[in-house]
Amino acid sequence: MNLMLLGLNHKTAPVDLREKLGGLLADLDAAYQELQPRPALLELMLYATCNRVESLCATEEADAALIQLRTFFASRGDISPADLDASLYVHRDREAVLHLFRVASSLDSLVVGEPQILGQIKEAYRQATRNRATGPILNRLLHKTFSVAKRVRRETGIGDHAVSISYAAVTLGRKIFGSLAGKTAVLVGAGEMAELALEHLKSDGVGRIIVANRTLERGLQLAQRFRGEAVSLEELADQLLQADIIISSTGSPQYLLTKEQVKGVLRRRKHRPLFFIDIAVPRDLDPAINELDNVYLYNIDDLKEVVESNWQRRHQEAAKAERLVAAETVKFLEWLETLAVYPTIISLKEKADRICEAELEKTLKQLGPLTQEQRQALEVLTHSITQKLLHDPIICLKGNHHPQKPHRELDLVRRLFNLDPDRTADFAEED
Repeated sequence: MNLMLLGLNHKTAPVDLREKLGGLLADLDAAYQELQPRPALLELMLYATCNRVESLCATEEADAALIQLRTFFASRGDISPADLDASLYVHRDREAVLHLFRVASSLDSLVVGEPQILGQIKEAYRQATRNRATGPILNRLLHKTFSVAKRVRRETGIGDHAVSISYAAVTLGRKIFGSLAGKTAVLVGAGEMAELALEHLKSDGVGRIIVANRTLERGLQLAQRFRGEAVSLEELADQLLQADIIISSTGSPQYLLTKEQVKGVLRRRKHRPLFFIDIAVPRDLDPAINELDNVYLYNIDDLKEVVESNWQRRHQEAAKAERLVAAETVKFLEWLETLAVYPTIISLKEKADRICEAELEKTLKQLGPLTQEQRQALEVLTHSITQKLLHDPIICLKGNHHPQKPHRELDLVRRLFNLDPDRTADFAEED
């Protein structure tokens, strides 16, 4: 049995090609219905994110599986075969396992250590199992993948250091408050930076979200996505009474909040800490706000320093993660290689049991009447002898994970014990 992974990502394909193939997998149920009747694809999983489109399969006909998957990806009329071939990569067996482990552990992401990819792989696996596309090999591989990704998170600091402006902003908030659970966050602006910050805030368990935007309709759309509320910019100063965190990212040519406005609400807030992050250029917030007690103001330059210093720290942690992933890849491949020997072990045991039973029956007929205890003693004796005779050959088969020619060695065992009596014996030396 072979594993094969076919796909493309942000390193090999432009965004327009990734979008087209992502559209091909927009309806995964339909994709599985089209691909599953193909005999070479014994087990299959498909997944697409903004940065990659990949397919993973278990197959006994790797070349045929490759052709079938490539044909599927080329089925969209607006995809150039030349562009597709130039962008596709193919990983087999060890490289396929290693690649999947690295993807799920966010070692192959555009932003190393970002946490979303594991959830996306889990959802893709759920859809594959719902379509009954996976089997024992991919099931074992995907469960191992989730375990490896969790170990990488638990045993390295790959996700501890903020490497995006929005993520850095939320990380700073968490450091000040200890936990964002139950806190109220006000997002000023409704652009991409605000949206990314909202995603991080939500994942950190922030309690209440308020979006303040010049265009109320756009603010409402963004707030609804995150089960928040929307207000107009004119109401921003009023929101300071209940806010814990304010993240601002508009294109305003003038300050949206001044020192005097913030100072005016601090006493009414009973001096609860207030955390401002100004990631707008030009700045939305008066720098003098930072002079107030229990008020913390960071601008985009502060965050850039955090991000730049954290890039190096995160990549140092990634090196530790790579070692962990490589070790787990070896372990999984050892399990996969043992699958080939189990049919031979089962055949060996079944043949030994048949011989044991037949010879025991002959002996019992020759001995004449025996008590039940005597009969059981003979059965235990013959079974014990059989088990001990097979013990070493079976241990040898299970332990021989790295034979130079595994199929040839298994074939030799099957011929030595005549496990395939219908096959013509051929003991000639193979080329």
